[in-house]
Amino acid sequence: MSHPVAAPAPPLPNPPAAPAGPRRSRDDRGVAWLFLLPVLLGFAVFYLYPTIRGAWYSLTDYSLLNIPSFVGGRNYADLVHDTQFWNSMKVTAYYVVLNIASQTLLALGLAALMHRLTRSVVLRATLLLPWLVPNVTVGLLWMWLLDANLGFVNHLLTAVGLSNQGFLTSPGWAIPSIALINSWAYTGYTALLLYAGMLQVPEHLYESASLDGAGELRMFRRITLPLLRPVLALVLVVSLIGSFQIFDTVAVTTKGDPAGATRVIYFYIYQQAFTYFHMGYAASAAMVLVVILGLLTAVQMRLLRASRSDLN
Repeated sequence: MSHPVAAPAPPLPNPPAAPAGPRRSRDDRGVAWLFLLPVLLGFAVFYLYPTIRGAWYSLTDYSLLNIPSFVGGRNYADLVHDTQFWNSMKVTAYYVVLNIASQTLLALGLAALMHRLTRSVVLRATLLLPWLVPNVTVGLLWMWLLDANLGFVNHLLTAVGLSNQGFLTSPGWAIPSIALINSWAYTGYTALLLYAGMLQVPEHLYESASLDGAGELRMFRRITLPLLRPVLALVLVVSLIGSFQIFDTVAVTTKGDPAGATRVIYFYIYQQAFTYFHMGYAASAAMVLVVILGLLTAVQMRLLRASRSDLN
């Protein structure tokens, strides 16, 4: 008689696994600060410290030949009544309007042509060449070209029956001439920035608009310009700050003449500091310029809604 074989015992259940603790993420902040350290040191040495020192000098009567003594807000009070300071601000504002308007319009046209017609690398490199030339060299080049007696531009004018023009010696022509000189130097660089922004616009938007019968001009107004707003805001802010800092071209071509018609604010500050040795007074003018640029940049960024894009 056979005995029944006992059924095997069921396997014991595995013990429940201990709950896993939170995984520790790798903290790379120390490495990030290590890489940022050279930039922060350079910013502190070449920007932050000179700014603090300049703010202190603006409250003194420092003249490079004496020990600075504190005078409070006297320099700023004198600036309010300084007609030369306000005239230099007016001249600078006139130059800024001319320079930004001509440079931005030309750059937009060139960028649109490159975007819609050709994307040649050779053309882009050619546009960048004037920007690579030092400002002093650009000023000397155009001073010779625009010379009232021997300049090539006036030679062309006389060849077609027109009279010579004192582009850099006439009070009415001097600032427009300097604005056009700098537009020639920087338009190519600005056009490449705008062209890079146009490349971010999806191609299917242009294809859809083309199927609906939209022409190139209408697509530029309704598609390109609205979607280019963040890049355009950056270009305008950089152009605004750079235009207020115009110095090299004026120092080389006109030296503030004729009769102060080209004495821009940077050249005025330079004269006060290194011609008349009014270091404290020049520092106060520089601090006023910093405040004005900060306010204009903030207003410009807000009006153009630079932080928002219609692509989102």
